[in-house]
Amino acid sequence: MRLRVCHLYPDLLNLYGDRGNVLVLCRRAAWRGIRVELEAVSLGECVRFTDYDLVFVGGGADLEQGLVARDLSRKGPYLIEAAQAGVVILSICGGYQLLGRFYRTREGREIPGIGLFDIHTEAGEKRLKGNVLLEADPELVAEMRRINPGAPATLVGYENHSGRTFLGSGVRPLGRLLKGYGNNGGDSGEGAWIKNAFGTYLHGPLLSKNPHFADLFICRALSRRYGEVSLAPLDDSLELQAHEVAKNRLLKSRQGKI
Repeated sequence: MRLRVCHLYPDLLNLYGDRGNVLVLCRRAAWRGIRVELEAVSLGECVRFTDYDLVFVGGGADLEQGLVARDLSRKGPYLIEAAQAGVVILSICGGYQLLGRFYRTREGREIPGIGLFDIHTEAGEKRLKGNVLLEADPELVAEMRRINPGAPATLVGYENHSGRTFLGSGVRPLGRLLKGYGNNGGDSGEGAWIKNAFGTYLHGPLLSKNPHFADLFICRALSRRYGEVSLAPLDDSLELQAHEVAKNRLLKSRQGKI
């Protein structure tokens, strides 16, 4: 088997270790004997996103996001086409916002997104930052446990954003917040997903302390090409220990909200 991965804008969108998510995905696939083909795609480059099994886009600062927004407006229809064809997409922070309908600045200017997610984001005065703990959507938990029996029902990560994201129809949050601010600091949701497209504010990188979540992406990506697949088990004792340490520290802290 092979896994074709597209890393969008790796030279511009790599806040708080986001690039590490691609490293985790590729390494966990390679450990299982899966041949990985990784391609970087940036400004001005044209590709067929349907040729890939998984597309990753990270977060960036305002300047970089502005450059990406203009370029992504041209790539957007093809990325939506790939999502409709079942390609797995993971977007983080700024990348997550740009896959929505628009981002409204403090001055009221709207920066259009590509509309893959029915979400919109509004700039806030206060930054929402700190470590995050959420209870994943029950459907995702059941899937992660089919892949890795005994997988945690929680996800941990780090957020640092001023945008407040609001979900529209047909879009579900990744899970319910136990600690942290999540999408907007006002409801209990974090991230968004619809079919095989996922968005989240969690940096860290997200997948290094959530190996069960990483395997969900690998399994979904391979299943599109090969039909139903099962992944050989890996020794995730260190990764899961890191997950538990982060979770327990958050449960004992006063940070964020419940």
